[in-house]
Amino acid sequence: MAIESIEINLQTQNCRVFKTDGFNDYPCSTAFNGPGEQEGSGCTPRGGHRVRAIIGRGEPENTIFVGRRSTGELWTQELHEKYPDRDWILGRILWLCGNERGVNRGGRVDSQRRYIYLHGAPPVEPMGVPMSHGCIRLRPTDVCELADQMTPGTLVSISES
Repeated sequence: MAIESIEINLQTQNCRVFKTDGFNDYPCSTAFNGPGEQEGSGCTPRGGHRVRAIIGRGEPENTIFVGRRSTGELWTQELHEKYPDRDWILGRILWLCGNERGVNRGGRVDSQRRYIYLHGAPPVEPMGVPMSHGCIRLRPTDVCELADQMTPGTLVSISES
């Protein structure tokens, strides 16, 4: 079924995906620094967004991305241990664009220019706990499943409750 919209709840760390036949919930992890829109804050921006681009379709689930490009590597526990401080972006990137001028679009609050994504994170990273640098982390399996069922322009709402 096609995805109609997505709601991210910062309080419950839940990603609710609305489809034509109902909805599914996925655990997620948003910013350790909490909600906020300012560039450089490390916070997850609130408000209405849309998926600007879907990156990585056709790649394996554990594909590693840097700068929105596949590195040609696949995530492994050994690689994770070798680079423990790396902010891993795996599987797919759903790059967000803010819909609300002055809130999450334009100037120093622009979600797209802040490179805010829904993306996969390693299985050793907890879900349901705010741990990201501003993005919304999901399991690679989940973000790959979502990417295959949506089109650019899909609406994403990020709220505190």
